[in-house]
Amino acid sequence: MNDLETIEVLIIGGSYAGLAAAMTLGRSLRRVLVVDAGKPCNRQTPHSHNFLTRDGETPAAIAALGKEQVLHYPTVSWLDDTVTGIVKQEQGFEATTAGGKKVIARKLLFATGITDHMPELDGFAACWGISVLHCPYCHGYEVSHKRLAIRGNGDMGFHLAMLIQHWSKDLRIFTDGTPEFSAEQLDKLKEHQIEVVPGALAALEHKDGYMSAVRLQDGSTYAQDALFARIPFSQHCTIPEALGCEHDELGYLFSNEMKQTTVAGIYAAGDCTTMMRSVASAVAAGAMAGSALNKEMIDEDF
Repeated sequence: MNDLETIEVLIIGGSYAGLAAAMTLGRSLRRVLVVDAGKPCNRQTPHSHNFLTRDGETPAAIAALGKEQVLHYPTVSWLDDTVTGIVKQEQGFEATTAGGKKVIARKLLFATGITDHMPELDGFAACWGISVLHCPYCHGYEVSHKRLAIRGNGDMGFHLAMLIQHWSKDLRIFTDGTPEFSAEQLDKLKEHQIEVVPGALAALEHKDGYMSAVRLQDGSTYAQDALFARIPFSQHCTIPEALGCEHDELGYLFSNEMKQTTVAGIYAAGDCTTMMRSVASAVAAGAMAGSALNKEMIDEDF
């Protein structure tokens, strides 16, 4: 490649959303570069589910096959690197990577995902994506009818309990502190035989990421097979914000139905834009972004 390459679309992030967009654009004969650092947020997850034709496959295998198929299109190229800065130009955007690559792109797509912030709870990070889970649609079937736990409190904990009790009636909520449920919520939890366990957590006992128990700081332990939790996150990439892209009230990059952000020429898709963190959702969003990017360029040129 030349020191300064000119392309039509720069895709930052080469996981499912980025790959789907690259395939759509490659099939539209668009010159595309995908830049990816090789650190997907689901790299610890052993199996991916709820995606047609690849149910139960490893996330890495799905991404590898997707990359292989995308790179069959001659107008799509790939760079193992990290985009470190992007400057808006009169016509397009100039991007620089950690490896010193410079690219002029007509349009941008951020498929950069998010960074999960693990609590300081022994065993939590080791179990994340294995037996500490974020999504019942991705992983609920595999732990259905087992001893399930929720780490949550207040409205969020109550909402999780409503959702998870469909997969198992053997369910506890660990508040990791003083319970903050309303009287009405407590009555409803009791009605559904969902135990609320107060007190600070000490550790998740596990072997190779597979939970066996939740231990509290008072020494009491509860046998549990899996735990569902919602944890804080931040945007994995701060460049969109630096370019003026707005976030929604939850901290996700705002993108409309066509995956356009609030800045002209910049699109966003995948986990950085929505709480629906699944392979299927990311692929759908990437395909839509690719179609919308191509249509926008057609409208500008025709």
